This record gives sequence, C-alpha cells and structure tokens, in this order.
Amino acid sequence: MLTHSQIWNALDRLAARCKLTPSGLAKKAGLDPTTFNKSKRITPEGRPRWPSTESVAKALAATGTKVDTFVGLISEGAKPVVHSVPVIGYAQAGIGGYFDDAGFPVGKGWDEVTLPSITDEHAYALEISGDSMRPVYRDGDIIVVSPEAPVRRGDRVVVRTKDGEVTVKELKRRTSKQIELKALNAEHRDRTLAMSDIQWIARVLWASQ
Repeated sequence: MLTHSQIWNALDRLAARCKLTPSGLAKKAGLDPTTFNKSKRITPEGRPRWPSTESVAKALAATGTKVDTFVGLISEGAKPVVHSVPVIGYAQAGIGGYFDDAGFPVGKGWDEVTLPSITDEHAYALEISGDSMRPVYRDGDIIVVSPEAPVRRGDRVVVRTKDGEVTVKELKRRTSKQIELKALNAEHRDRTLAMSDIQWIARVLWASQ
C-alpha cells in the first residue's frame, strides 16, 4: 500500500529531476503555486492531505514523465518491506485443523515464508500445486491470502466450503444468498455456490509470479 510520505517524496523527486522547486513544478503544471508546498501536506487539524490524482497527472504531463517513471520515483531510496507469513500447500487447505471457522490460520502444521511488501499481520500463504489454475497461477507459485481484506467483484479469492472443498477463482458476483465464481482456467467451469454452503471467503493479495 502506498503511503502519504511516499507520494509526496516522489513529487519532490520529480521536481528535483526537472530542476524545479515543488512550487515551480506546480506552476509548470498550471496549478496554484502552493499546491505541492510542504505546508499543504498536512491539514490544520493535523491529518495527512494527499495530492489529487488530477494534480499528479498534470505534473506528469507538464514534465513529460511517464507513469512507470513516477512509480520508480515512489520506490526510489525506499527499503523493501519484508514480512514472514505462515504457509501450507494448497492441497492441505482443505484438510481440517489448519483454519478456524473464520478462515484464520491455526495449528502447528504451518511453515513460514518471507515475502516482500506483505504487512498484513493476518495474511497467510498457499503454495499452488499442479496446473489447474494456469495461466493465472502455476505449479509452485505462492499466493498470499488475507482473511480480513474486503472482497469485491473482480477480486481473486480463496473459498472454502463447509464440506472442506477449497477453490481459487475470481469473484463475479455476490448476493446475500449466493456467490458466482469465474474459473481462472478456461477449461474449467464457473461455479455458483449458496452462501449457506460457504465456511469462509478470503481475498488473494499477492502472487509470486
């Protein structure tokens, strides 16, 4: 997740690359000269104030900077966040004793894997076995799952049913009575499951591909 300081530091670096002050960058972008000033980055109440998407887009356009270059400025000089998460094989996820009723990892059968950019303290990892989810996930890929992250249409999710079946698919639609799931592999069928049959559903945050 991007932080307030990362975005503002990237704008400062963009200005410096163009031999401008933050005020000069704002003027070049056709904005109020104070738009990127340090005094504008915190509200009078002490809350972080983020630059608008429009102001960032105008700054990039005015300086001829590509989006991927700006992304590089965000991470420039930053130390990668490394976090250890519990991991089991995907096939084990359907076996009892590894999860509580809410989908949080429990028990002693978990190993650990260290991954970058994972800071969710409740996240865990599953190691994919086989090629049933190709081309999205392949044998040996690690997917990181969060039992607390909000799940929205279009997210890739891990679903466990009350009878122990575990599946990884894309969430097409969810109502109070059922969920519709899109297969990751075109050779497999989509699924519709009754909510009453589902033990838990969790969002896939990251994959080691």
